[in-house]
Amino acid sequence: MSRRHDHDAGGDADLRAAKAALRDQVWTALTEARVARFPGARNRISNFTGAEAAAELLRATDAWAAARTVKSNPDSAQLPVRQRALQDGKVVYMAVPRLAEPEPFFLLDPDHLADPPRKAASIAGAARSARRVTVAELAPVDLVVTGCVAVGEDGARLGKGGGFADLEFALATAAGLIGPQTLVVTTVHELQVRPAGVIPTTVHDAPVDLVVTPERVLDCRSLRGERPTGGIRWAELTPEKIAAIPLLQALRV
Repeated sequence: MSRRHDHDAGGDADLRAAKAALRDQVWTALTEARVARFPGARNRISNFTGAEAAAELLRATDAWAAARTVKSNPDSAQLPVRQRALQDGKVVYMAVPRLAEPEPFFLLDPDHLADPPRKAASIAGAARSARRVTVAELAPVDLVVTGCVAVGEDGARLGKGGGFADLEFALATAAGLIGPQTLVVTTVHELQVRPAGVIPTTVHDAPVDLVVTPERVLDCRSLRGERPTGGIRWAELTPEKIAAIPLLQALRV
């Protein structure tokens, strides 16, 4: 059995266990409904049947039309969103998986792509079409696209447990790239949506504003909690987590 993604996370053990149980519940539901795409739902931000339809619904929103710069997670579930962003002339910042490089973001410029948008927006394609950049090289972001294992109708977000999305959000907020008006959106399958109050959260968990499924757009802004402020919460990071992310090591010096 593979280790849980939260194996190097800090914080309350009971809360982490509750989150892990909910992840397992969602992964099982996606698997049993046969809506998880290769290589399966478990232990990842699951790619799902209907991801393209969800991306098209997001594409039709006013929030999408107003955005010129998009920051996105690198997972396959949001590949259709990144593809459409490039097709629509938006600059895309995509996190390097697990923030595992000193320059932890890909910059994809729609005017300078080595491959068509769909290929360029993949992790493999970004290596050809994008250049690596540091947080200091990023411009302010209009729209944040994040992947979820589960998401609440109140905007509460549950990732796969590694904490990387929350770290990205903290870093970008501290650098002034994400402000109070920056919208955070996710695309998920309906089976990943949970009622308000079901998903446990902590103060470092960044909520989402819009949840988009293949069937609907759910605006969570009137229900969601406060966004985390104050940058990185070092006390909640284990030495193992800091050692795994070069950017955190550099900031800690």
